Amino acid sequence: MREQKMKMRSSLHKETAGVAMLAAAGVLQVAARRAPAFGEWYATTVYPWIVGIYGRICGIFPFSVVEILLYIGVLWLVLFTVSHIRRAALRLETVRGAVGAWFSAACLLLGLLAFLYTACCGVNYYRRPFSGYLELEVRDSTVEELTALCEYLTGKVNETVDTAAYSQAWNAVGQQAMAGLGERYPQLSGYYPKPKPLAVPWILSVQQLSGVYSPFTVEANYNRAMTDYNIPHAICHELSHLRGFMREDEANFIGYLACIGSENPSFRYSGYLTGWVYAGNALASQDREAYHELYGQLNGQTQAHLAANNAFWNRYEGKVAEVANQMNDTYLKINSQPEGVKSYGRMVDLMLAYYRE
Repeated sequence: MREQKMKMRSSLHKETAGVAMLAAAGVLQVAARRAPAFGEWYATTVYPWIVGIYGRICGIFPFSVVEILLYIGVLWLVLFTVSHIRRAALRLETVRGAVGAWFSAACLLLGLLAFLYTACCGVNYYRRPFSGYLELEVRDSTVEELTALCEYLTGKVNETVDTAAYSQAWNAVGQQAMAGLGERYPQLSGYYPKPKPLAVPWILSVQQLSGVYSPFTVEANYNRAMTDYNIPHAICHELSHLRGFMREDEANFIGYLACIGSENPSFRYSGYLTGWVYAGNALASQDREAYHELYGQLNGQTQAHLAANNAFWNRYEGKVAEVANQMNDTYLKINSQPEGVKSYGRMVDLMLAYYRE
């Protein structure tokens, strides 16, 4: 009887804690959505402390903490389910206890995840965008202007072409590149945890993702299996989220600036080639002939890299990728990015504005 009361008390504590964290997450979300100044204040005052403390703690580990927690969570779920199914088969009281235990654990976990997501990510969607700090004229551009940008990027790609293979040293270089960009733009200054490759990159590949920011552990994770030239930009892209800039198009642009400003040739090449791909795709939709002409001007090594990149992602096309893309689209729209996955195209407008500067 005493043991049963202790279990009931423990379940009540879990449920109370879960509800409290859900309520806190809800308050933060409402404040961010209803009070325009709150998101900016939070991103520049509270969030840097989260990165500096929580990010440093998770950064101690050389592996992706969120990836390991995912595997542990799946294993725990299986063992928890099997254990309670066996007990539930014995008597009705055990069935009730199993349902109660499930509900309490689910409530606590849901509350914790909701709070961590909101505190370490969700509120930042309502801060001032990075482009708002820049003196750039972001406007509609002509095809001629877009062609000029592509010509410039073609020259830079050929000038910086690099064939170095992926190296773990790129993690530190990525930190340095972002720190260097922070000297130019104070909004990007601060502590950057070491970016981490996933031990099982298939998890990202099958979703057609080059990287992911984990708000639950404040980590920048990337896909080490993809074509090498993608990795430096992906590292800087994910690290930009640790400065509170959550928009994917702006993270792409920040990653571009960090890479082309790096002293590392692999990073400069990654930045210029990634920019070429985005701008080139935009040009192809407007002037296919001009696109093919510029593609033909790329050096042979770069053309081989682009072909390898297409072959890599083509291997993972399928239903899972479609579902992941739809989920990402819905996620962006929920977080006040009405363009959804199309918001990635804004990077071209930012590059054009930067090129005109």
